[in-house]
Amino acid sequence: MVEIPAGEIVVRDEGSRTTWRVEVEPFRLASYPVTRELYTAVRGEAPPGSAGPLTPVTEICWKDALHFCNLLSQAMGVEACYTIGDDPDALDVLCDWQADGFRLPSEAEWEYACRAGVADVRYAELDEIGWYDGNSGGRVHDVGGKAPNPWGLYDMIGNAWEWCWDLYDTTVYGPYRVFRGGGWSDPPRGCRASCRRKSHPAYHMDDLGFRLARSV
Repeated sequence: MVEIPAGEIVVRDEGSRTTWRVEVEPFRLASYPVTRELYTAVRGEAPPGSAGPLTPVTEICWKDALHFCNLLSQAMGVEACYTIGDDPDALDVLCDWQADGFRLPSEAEWEYACRAGVADVRYAELDEIGWYDGNSGGRVHDVGGKAPNPWGLYDMIGNAWEWCWDLYDTTVYGPYRVFRGGGWSDPPRGCRASCRRKSHPAYHMDDLGFRLARSV
């Protein structure tokens, strides 16, 4: 995992045209999204599909990603971050941010790490860093096939969207959670560091996966 330094990020919601500043504490973020191979090693099987073992695991809902984090923490002998209840909307889930186990990044952590100090919409030209509808051939690709960002993180843009911890907007969308990064079927507009999407925590799709974070 990559050591991400402390800093701050201004997050912007394009729909409501609102911005908010977030202080980011040091944390660790995985160099790659969770692959089908790793997911299978921890959970016994991955969702059905023809994609290879080194592609980002997709068809994973938000709650499944949290269960994976807890199982991996248990397997590695570190403290699990999540307490997960039975609420179908997952509003009873709690995160211990002081635990040393694996978790999803917060939305602010994700964008801060994705930008890696770069103020532009992407940290390099899209074709160099990500798989999207203009170069993917209509499929997901193995992780690490494009150039990393300046902090050594691969596939932050394109290939597969990535779940984050945060609720999107409870006043309008209730329990919907944020995902970031763009996927292999998206146009360039969807593959920007600032692009925010959301869905229900039980939702899954063929270009939505996740990446591991840890508190320091």
